[in-house]
Amino acid sequence: MATRGIDHIGVTVPDIDAATAFFAAALDAEVLYDTLPREEGPNGGEDVERRLGVPRDTAQTAIRMLALPNGPGIELFEFTGPRQRSPAIPCDLGWQHLACYVDDLDAAVVRAEEAGAVALGPPRPLPGPEEGARNRFAYLRTPWGSTLELLTYPDPQPYERTARRRRWRP
Repeated sequence: MATRGIDHIGVTVPDIDAATAFFAAALDAEVLYDTLPREEGPNGGEDVERRLGVPRDTAQTAIRMLALPNGPGIELFEFTGPRQRSPAIPCDLGWQHLACYVDDLDAAVVRAEEAGAVALGPPRPLPGPEEGARNRFAYLRTPWGSTLELLTYPDPQPYERTARRRRWRP
């Protein structure tokens, strides 16, 4: 068995069309296909509940696969049901944020804000083993409250001097 890398990241959103518009405007994402077009849904019942481990009476209303210019896809899910909590923030257990590598961090933050994201602070230097003169990151909240990290690390990083492997770099 050989793991090649991340194929896609699944994100549950309150409005699949609004989320699609956000990812297109902020990150140049494009729609590849709709696995479950809204007009063919909802998809629910025991099989969905068991397969996804969701509460009874939960249904998928739409599913869409987006492609980023480089890297993994983003699969958007829209659900109805008895339980929908607020999006996870970094202190919650589980998958907590999507990080996208960008060439121009300042321009990418502005673009994400114009698309509806809220920056949680200005871009900051990457710390410790990731530091470098131009290596920086910024956290933002998407319009529905999930955490998005934008980062760039064009300069060599200190960990590279001693590590056997390098992290994936676009």
